[in-house]
Amino acid sequence: MRVCVWTIIFCFALYPMKSADLQQPIELGKVKWNRNYEESIKKAAKFNIPILILFQEVPGCSTCSNYGRHVLSHPLIVDLIQTQFIPVAIYNNKGGDDAKVLKRYNEPSWNNPVVRIVTHDEKDLVPRVNGNYTPIALVQAIKAVLLKQKKVIPEYLYLLEDELVSESMQTEETTYSMYCFWSGEKLFGRLNGVVKTRAGWANGKEVVKVTYCPDLISKKQLDKVAQQNSCSPERANSKFRDDREPKYYLTHSLYRYLPLSENQASKINSFLGSGESPFELLSPTQQKWYIMIQKKGEKHFKDLVQVDLVTAWQKFEESIRRS
Repeated sequence: MRVCVWTIIFCFALYPMKSADLQQPIELGKVKWNRNYEESIKKAAKFNIPILILFQEVPGCSTCSNYGRHVLSHPLIVDLIQTQFIPVAIYNNKGGDDAKVLKRYNEPSWNNPVVRIVTHDEKDLVPRVNGNYTPIALVQAIKAVLLKQKKVIPEYLYLLEDELVSESMQTEETTYSMYCFWSGEKLFGRLNGVVKTRAGWANGKEVVKVTYCPDLISKKQLDKVAQQNSCSPERANSKFRDDREPKYYLTHSLYRYLPLSENQASKINSFLGSGESPFELLSPTQQKWYIMIQKKGEKHFKDLVQVDLVTAWQKFEESIRRS
């Protein structure tokens, strides 16, 4: 595992997350944006942190609203932005200081969202992100910046990228029967390109349903792993029923109370099944919450295994407010 813990802690302390009920325009999502550009430049120079500038129409068209709702509100993308950059929002349909920054970067007014990641002396680190309003476009730009600056890539970024690539492509499913679906889920969940696993039953057999991205791992590669581990392909039309203890190793750990992406959950389950700590697969907020669970105890939290990430994130924040 590769993670620069001190960098994450430092940036997280400098730009702390706010809860999901942050009151700001939907076009800005849930990122805690700075609105004073000049102050942000000074902070960037002082701490040697890149600036992520969002040029956004507020209030904006449906494209702008959807970008805030689906990209800038994705919990793991929010963590990436707030821990790796100084985030600055510039309204492209306002006058005053916003208009001055638009002119400075030669950005058009009344435009769809544009993201630029720059140094404190206003030099682009990667090409401006525009025209592609998907989560993967922004995540891959962030990754490119970290690579260019020779920073350690957080493990959760790799998992997020694989999951988003899979969502943008066509994923496929295959099912394998085996002597123990807990072991099978541990086996397949560890593989890069496998973004989702489900343990269950089909035709009276213990099986694992595997969702994978063919661009990242082939069916032939999966079959080879299955053969090497005494697993057999199951008929494609077999009726599948979930096991009552999904992701067994995850379900029997404190990680079951955390909101996790499908890819994170599969990988964490595999790590736990192999006796390894999966802590570094978590984002900074998830790490903070895991430590909170350890301190407060299980009674304050609800099981979130196989609850989708956004819903689970909201539920967890609600449990924090209640406790």
